[in-house]
Amino acid sequence: MMGETAPREHSAAGGTILVADDNVHMRTYLTRLLGQRWAVEAVPDGEAALKAAKNRAFDLVVADVMMPRVDGFGLLRGLRSDPELSTIPVIMISAGASEDARIAGLEAGADDYLVKPFDARELLARVSTRVALRKLGMSIAPERWGVHDVFAHAPIPLIMLHGDDLVIEMANSASLATSRIDRNMLGVPLLELAPELTGQAVPDLLREVMRTGVPYTEQELPVKLQNGDRLEETYWNVIFAPLRSASRDDRRVIAIYTDVTAQVEARRKLEALTIELETASRTKDEFLAMLGHELRNPLSPILTALELMRLRGQYSREQDIIERQISHLTRLVDDLLDVSRITRGKVELKKRRIEIAEVVARSIEIASPLLEQRAHRLETDLPRRGLAVDADLDRLAQVFANLLTNAAKYSDQGSRIVVSAERGDGVIRVRVRDFGIGIAPDMIGKVFGLFVQESQSLDRSRGGLGLGLAIAKNLVEMHKGTVAAFSDGPATGTEMVVELPAAHGDEPEDDLTDDGMDAALRTARKRILVVDDNDDAATMLKFAFEELGYAVEIANDGPSALRIAKSFRPDVALLDIGLPVMDGYELAPDTKRLLQVGFLFALARFSEAF
Repeated sequence: MMGETAPREHSAAGGTILVADDNVHMRTYLTRLLGQRWAVEAVPDGEAALKAAKNRAFDLVVADVMMPRVDGFGLLRGLRSDPELSTIPVIMISAGASEDARIAGLEAGADDYLVKPFDARELLARVSTRVALRKLGMSIAPERWGVHDVFAHAPIPLIMLHGDDLVIEMANSASLATSRIDRNMLGVPLLELAPELTGQAVPDLLREVMRTGVPYTEQELPVKLQNGDRLEETYWNVIFAPLRSASRDDRRVIAIYTDVTAQVEARRKLEALTIELETASRTKDEFLAMLGHELRNPLSPILTALELMRLRGQYSREQDIIERQISHLTRLVDDLLDVSRITRGKVELKKRRIEIAEVVARSIEIASPLLEQRAHRLETDLPRRGLAVDADLDRLAQVFANLLTNAAKYSDQGSRIVVSAERGDGVIRVRVRDFGIGIAPDMIGKVFGLFVQESQSLDRSRGGLGLGLAIAKNLVEMHKGTVAAFSDGPATGTEMVVELPAAHGDEPEDDLTDDGMDAALRTARKRILVVDDNDDAATMLKFAFEELGYAVEIANDGPSALRIAKSFRPDVALLDIGLPVMDGYELAPDTKRLLQVGFLFALARFSEAF
């Protein structure tokens, strides 16, 4: 227990603070912030802080938890074990945001605990409180050493209570301005002044602090207060600190309190708004997925019907226009579906070891209609082997097809487009270079955003929703790669550079790729089962395959597919993924087991589940 000796002289009338933090920027920031009100000494670790505390009187220590040599907890133990230093209050600062971390700090003997990043005003308020309490705590009776002045001029609401009745003994100017207390009510028990506190936590907490001598700190403590004829829920940041005395009967507690009701209500409104926005965003994504799916279903049978007309020699120039426009609409719908899947985390990569040359070849095939339509000259400069990656062939081909499509759209008719690839430092680097309209400097960093277009009027004439590059970026990042755009400005062309982690180990084995389905159909015994809940899509596929000489049966769901398969015994099955009752993934193994053959299944993408 402290003796009745006057405190050591301080170097500043307002108090002296010791800051310990190994981060020079944080140390400088705290010194500048706190130095506006108090004298501040800053040191880089706990060892230096202990040495400084023994050589100079401090009213408060502000210490980071993580420091070299002696950390914040070591500093705390050193202070509390030294009789001369044990009563110096300590505020600990940590990047650990968990409640357990805060409790651990307080249990170790810290008087307060702040989590980075913190609000400067909150830090100043807490430091001000602790310095005021330090000065008050150095007296046995409030009349000694001029503590009345310190108490009265503290910048935050502060009252002193004593005894089990919690009689209000002192109240500073800030408390008089922010509560129902006035000077005529000094000497009145708290519950007489605010009877609605009966049965609430505050009176018991104050008595517990006086009884045990252990301070109590709480953020956003709920307190119901009378407001006219109704009880109103309010929230307070509180510190209840005991005042030590030689007499066990002379028990006092200092209550520091700040009304944070407005902040709590604002945060709750913000949280509710966040939930509302997240719900709206999720609803939008689900709507886009449903819209894309419903638009995609009728497009496939239209395209199949056009192809069937071509096979029958019934094709005209007008039908060619229809096919191009339907194909364009299909690409737009596919982009919407892909954005929906990506934003909802529904895309799963099916990775295998593949050569970049195979990926680029697939992407050129996808983009070839537009390249041919605009009469572009496509040049490739990449080896057939030696540039392997572990990737999803379809999704990676989609990336480069999008980049090629973008280059084709924004280059004048008959322009040159170059695709090259090389091995870098642990990466495979692929470049898609065009000599088209280029990108303005202020747009370079934005071109991979959703719905971003270089020029609204221009892009409307060239087609597109501004989704292709955003989809490409997301798919590349799912492969742990990067994509960037480079341009010297308008009319200088653009270079898109994709970097992917290079595969290590064996070269990829040849696998069933682009021609696999055609080969399987050629060698099959010409019995095909088409399973799709879209009857028009299934019927058009049936007509197309029958035109090629195959026997075809249709099923619209899983159970009927199994029933037909028993008697029809197909050689090849084309399964829609998004089937009712049981989807294509569930149906495939059941059909294999039923037929007991090395069955080829093509999971049809024309109606993929969203």
